[in-house]
Amino acid sequence: MDFVPILVIILKIVVLTFVIVLPLVPLSVYFERRFSAIIQDRVGPNRVGIPLTLFGAKKDFHLFGLVQPVADGLKLFLKEDFTPAHVRKAFYWLAPALTLIPSLVTVCVIPFGSTLSINGEPFKLVIADLDIGPLFVFSIASLSVYGITLAGWSSNSKFPFIGGVRSTAQMISYEIALGLSIIPVLLYFGDLNLSNIVQYQADHGWLLLPFWDNDATHTLGSKLLFWFPAAIAFLIFTVSIFAETNRMPFDLPECETELVGGYHTEYSSMKFAMFFMGEYAAMVIGSSLIVTLFLGGWSMGFGLDKYISEFHFGSFYFGGLIHLAVFLFKVVSFILFFILVRWTVPRFRYDQLMKLGWVVFFEAALINVFLAALILAAPHLQGVIITIGAVLLFVLTLAVIWVAKASEEKPKLLRA
Repeated sequence: MDFVPILVIILKIVVLTFVIVLPLVPLSVYFERRFSAIIQDRVGPNRVGIPLTLFGAKKDFHLFGLVQPVADGLKLFLKEDFTPAHVRKAFYWLAPALTLIPSLVTVCVIPFGSTLSINGEPFKLVIADLDIGPLFVFSIASLSVYGITLAGWSSNSKFPFIGGVRSTAQMISYEIALGLSIIPVLLYFGDLNLSNIVQYQADHGWLLLPFWDNDATHTLGSKLLFWFPAAIAFLIFTVSIFAETNRMPFDLPECETELVGGYHTEYSSMKFAMFFMGEYAAMVIGSSLIVTLFLGGWSMGFGLDKYISEFHFGSFYFGGLIHLAVFLFKVVSFILFFILVRWTVPRFRYDQLMKLGWVVFFEAALINVFLAALILAAPHLQGVIITIGAVLLFVLTLAVIWVAKASEEKPKLLRA
């Protein structure tokens, strides 16, 4: 029996999950603390590190606080694991795992790079190259809501229970818009394999930047025509990812101003840390999906990928590693965007959250599906299609701005 394929799969699981994705979680926490400090004119974590001696003099330099995530992890790991007496213990212990595990499982279908060629044998930088990649991601990622709901219910406390109920309603609302928003993308590519989708963008231009093509049969005009539904899908998908990951301004399930800490109020130690690891891991996966579907994944674009793939050292072709670095750069850029939004946009009220999901995004995503189908079925109606797409994109943008603006106002019942 040939054990090489099994060893390669195990190696990819270890490297992609435990060397790339999981370290991104504490690094995201560190970047969030540093980035928020810059926004708020503070210093942020800068003391935890190794004092260095430079040019013979001991400097007050601690690696910019880069060891802070390690200190936080040790603190949570060594902290007393307290279980309140009034909770439903079995479900209380199970909930953090149900929140973290789905985010890690979805990693297996994300193509982190193109291929590595070792001794002429190509290996794709994806753990499981499934032909139903987006469906697998949505089906597994949606299971995390059970962990949050179970945490609120098993805590036997009112505020965590309200947070769990909020999370259930929020995820149901935005998963519908999330699923509908991706349909135009899949119609355009005609494929559900994420590796094939990225390869198509590498050859014919990214979905949001379709400015190059290796195939003369694809005209720039036809691709620019599809830009309107692609931009609408990108906007709906990105905002829905914010809601799915419980990030500001959609963090109503853990709203400290109303619910103390929400669904994880009764948790401490590593159980508390697992909820946040699940949230940040979901943020990494959400950013990876956005990059994969709309911004070319590991592709550098402009026809450079075919030259990069030829880079080699002896019999080892390392173009896939360059593509991996490109993919991680794009993902980190979106993670910084997530952080920027959290510290600049105020939290929505719950009625505004539901209104945006059901009244704005659901209808806009549904119309966008018909618009994409019209483009693919009757591309000669360019004038009508461009008009509909421009109007829909304009109205959708105004709706998002209106709801975000309304979140700064007090509700009428609370006004003096």
